[in-house]
Amino acid sequence: MAAGMFLAGCYTVPETGRRSLNFISPSQELQMGASAFTQIKQSEKISDDPDKNSTVKRVGQRIAKVVGDDLPTAEWEFVVFEDDAANAFALPGGKVGVYSGLFKLARSDDELAVVMGHEIAHVTARHGAERMSQGVLLAAGGVALDVALSDKDSETRNLALAAYGVGSTVGVMLPYSRLNESEADEIGLIYAARAGYDPRAAVQFWKAMKENSEGKSKPPEFLSTHPSDDTRIKKLEEMMPRMVEIYEKSDKQ
Repeated sequence: MAAGMFLAGCYTVPETGRRSLNFISPSQELQMGASAFTQIKQSEKISDDPDKNSTVKRVGQRIAKVVGDDLPTAEWEFVVFEDDAANAFALPGGKVGVYSGLFKLARSDDELAVVMGHEIAHVTARHGAERMSQGVLLAAGGVALDVALSDKDSETRNLALAAYGVGSTVGVMLPYSRLNESEADEIGLIYAARAGYDPRAAVQFWKAMKENSEGKSKPPEFLSTHPSDDTRIKKLEEMMPRMVEIYEKSDKQ
């Protein structure tokens, strides 16, 4: 029965072909994405800067065109929010938000495309649903462990459950989160390159991000949700020959 549930909950990630654990239905994802995006638009200030808005929509629409069947139910929406954070996000259903602070580091359409492609890749790969599914499975494991230790004293049970929690986080959730980030880098570069944006901008952008974060305290990589800047840049450089080949075959507009 457990094996059947696992097989039923498998999803093949577009572009990479990786099989991921996913118990969340696409329709549930769409509902959650639309609801969350509506709340964000109501709670955060939407930028009225015409240049930023037109740039994000132009880049976003070109990427959306090449995403195609990787996100067949998308109702694309691209919104710029007034915030100093150099960041962006995407939600199921093709809902994409870009913070105005990103323009301080992403100084070209190519660099913006790299970031937006990365965020959209998280959605096509269904990384959010994968993390939720892993959380459900690990929570069930914790309940099973508690039941198995029901004849033990409370101190033993608490220590075992604490060890299980730490092990699940450091040994499962964080490594998968870093895997998701690297996978989104790869898929996002494919999208950007297919859309006619130079993927080599990714290395430039992440070097700028690294420089911008120098002096800020960061956890060691094994305790982080993201690869270190150096690891990320190295992997991007390794991908670049293939990405440049995709870019050279694209319809550069």
